[in-house]
Amino acid sequence: MKLFVGLGNPGARYAQNRHNIGFMALDAIASDHGFVPWKNKFQGSVSEGKLGSEKIILLKPETFMNLSGQSVGEAMRFYKLTPDDVIVFHDELDLVPGKIRVKQGGGHAGHNGLRSMHQHIGDTYGRVRMGIGHPGHKDRVAGYVLHDFAKAEQNWLEDVLRGVCDGAVDLAKGDSGRFMNAVALRVQAPRETEAKPANKPQKTAPKEKPEVKDTRSGLQKLADRFRS
Repeated sequence: MKLFVGLGNPGARYAQNRHNIGFMALDAIASDHGFVPWKNKFQGSVSEGKLGSEKIILLKPETFMNLSGQSVGEAMRFYKLTPDDVIVFHDELDLVPGKIRVKQGGGHAGHNGLRSMHQHIGDTYGRVRMGIGHPGHKDRVAGYVLHDFAKAEQNWLEDVLRGVCDGAVDLAKGDSGRFMNAVALRVQAPRETEAKPANKPQKTAPKEKPEVKDTRSGLQKLADRFRS
């Protein structure tokens, strides 16, 4: 069994924030792979299902980002899991939008959700780092992550979430390379609106050669026939 955790903030106000891309990833997996309806448990929302042969628990902590580890720790104790069984989906400022990286263990890089995870379950859990880009200055980070994705970002966001669903079975099996490749294929593939072939020039029918009138006499025709 594995525990997939999506980081975000609860409530409609935050639903489309960049900070909530972890919630979005779990919602996409649950919908695409036929998981059971969400229910309230472990100070969060929980859904269960299978990815391939692997049983998966999806958890969206509803303690707000800064206390995410409380919910995750409670779920881990209930299912008797270790940090190696946990994979956390979260927004990543240090990756360009649309990029995905999988990592096992490491620091929290100032991410408040990960900081809380470290406090409650240690730092050896797995992470799916979902790039959202950086606003350019550290003073603008809080407003940036707590702001909705812009209209111009919707295309790559949709592609990333589709790619996460495509590769979810591989991630559950522990094949992070195939998982990241599945996302990359979605993000790099041309969209239908961009992939229309250019209009090909219409072929024109060949011009018919004008008919040449035979002005030979009957005797000339007969003579030419015997010469050939």
